[in-house]
Amino acid sequence: MRLEFVHDHHHAVSEWQARDLYDWVTDVFAVPAIKLKPGCTNDIRAHISSEFEKEGWALNVKIDQELRNTISAIKDDLAFQIQTGNMSRAPYDLLKLQYLFQSKRISTAAFALPTKLAASKIGSNVAYFERICKELTVFDRVITVPILLIAFE
Repeated sequence: MRLEFVHDHHHAVSEWQARDLYDWVTDVFAVPAIKLKPGCTNDIRAHISSEFEKEGWALNVKIDQELRNTISAIKDDLAFQIQTGNMSRAPYDLLKLQYLFQSKRISTAAFALPTKLAASKIGSNVAYFERICKELTVFDRVITVPILLIAFE
């Protein structure tokens, strides 16, 4: 697995750079030992969880005590979400990040997804970077939270 590209939605790159975390959050995806293939999502998620936990991030944080909705990781005013599953889940992830932003619980986020090519290696109908990047561009006045969109392959 490796970092392929990033997309800067509403100046998120500068937010992550200002906190001196941009290189760290993108370097998390430099793991040649993880090969993208069917069944690899547990390995990807275990690696991500381990890296974030080492840095003191809270994992699988509920966004509301009444609901079971969670975000992958939160630390201070930052949120991180990874999506390696069904395409229908990705817009919902964006909605959760927007909710946290509007609730003033976060000021910026990062959202990681496989590229279209990588998603096809993982399985069928897997969420992928290029589509979510296009959707963020179309809905840039609706999804206003600054998001560092990360593509891995």
